[in-house]
Amino acid sequence: MAYDIQDILKERILVLDGAMGTMIQRHTLEEEDFRGERFKDHTHPLKGNNDLLSITRPDIIKEIHALYYEAGADFAETNTFSGTTIAQADYHLEEAVYDINYQSAKIAREVADEFTEREPHKPRFVIGAMGPTNRTASLSPDVNDPGFRAVSFDDLRVAYKQQAEALLDGGADILLVETVFDTLNAKAAVFAIEEVFEERDKKWPVMVSGTITDASGRTLSGQTTEAFLVSLSHVPLLSIGLNCALGAEQLRPYIQTLSKKAPFHVSAHPNAGLPNEFGEYDQSPEEMAELIDGFLADNFLNIVGGCCGTTPDHIRLIAEAATKHKPRVLDSQLSIVDSQ
Repeated sequence: MAYDIQDILKERILVLDGAMGTMIQRHTLEEEDFRGERFKDHTHPLKGNNDLLSITRPDIIKEIHALYYEAGADFAETNTFSGTTIAQADYHLEEAVYDINYQSAKIAREVADEFTEREPHKPRFVIGAMGPTNRTASLSPDVNDPGFRAVSFDDLRVAYKQQAEALLDGGADILLVETVFDTLNAKAAVFAIEEVFEERDKKWPVMVSGTITDASGRTLSGQTTEAFLVSLSHVPLLSIGLNCALGAEQLRPYIQTLSKKAPFHVSAHPNAGLPNEFGEYDQSPEEMAELIDGFLADNFLNIVGGCCGTTPDHIRLIAEAATKHKPRVLDSQLSIVDSQ
């Protein structure tokens, strides 16, 4: 990178983009949009495979990145939430995984470079997004067979390694293991990333973001926020944080916990409130920004953005709020035990 992300994080709070899926839905795409020319004869339905649009409708993905950068985002996440062979197996598209990730990173890189050239005082960065997959290594999907696992650690490692390689080849500055509901999955991703770094004799910044699935304050695999942090504290992360599942109001106590205990930068990109009965997110940009402003005023965060239901309008107001506050001061000597 031409810019040192660590130096910038000392100076100001950095802003992530918002939801990719929310913006894609505005285009009311049909099956042919997902198929394009390359996959026109594919034998299985492809509608809903948003990651594939980086190949078949790159114009849409490029426009979405530009809208978020224009709104004030410093980071754009690649359109690769389901960009592993494990997740793409649902569409029988395992062979397209490298291209999905490479093209997604390439698109985001092109847009980021355009904005950085235009505004060199505010460099834009590309985050290679690595989602949790649709399988869990810690839990059985069969209530009658609790010892059964639908995926192994090694299956995950291989899939994540391919994804990381393609994202870096396409130009990602940072890798983000996000929406972690099972820390064992995240450990496989981090292990795979470290393998790539070792083979390439070069390191890139790594972010990890978990998800609290309900009011119990635990991940799907049963970990508290503290346990999630401890489980990944051996990795030299750029940041650790939480995203998805909850809105900012519900996420606040868990972000506060990370802020007190994490020896890394802390991130948060919550949903635009909780979904309504139709699965839609009603929280306005003004309402969400006001809640986020409270996080920032209390010095919880270094990186902030939005997840499900958030739009460029949400990110614009969040970015404005971020300019009014100082970033959380990183204490690399912070002990999880001492801070309790």
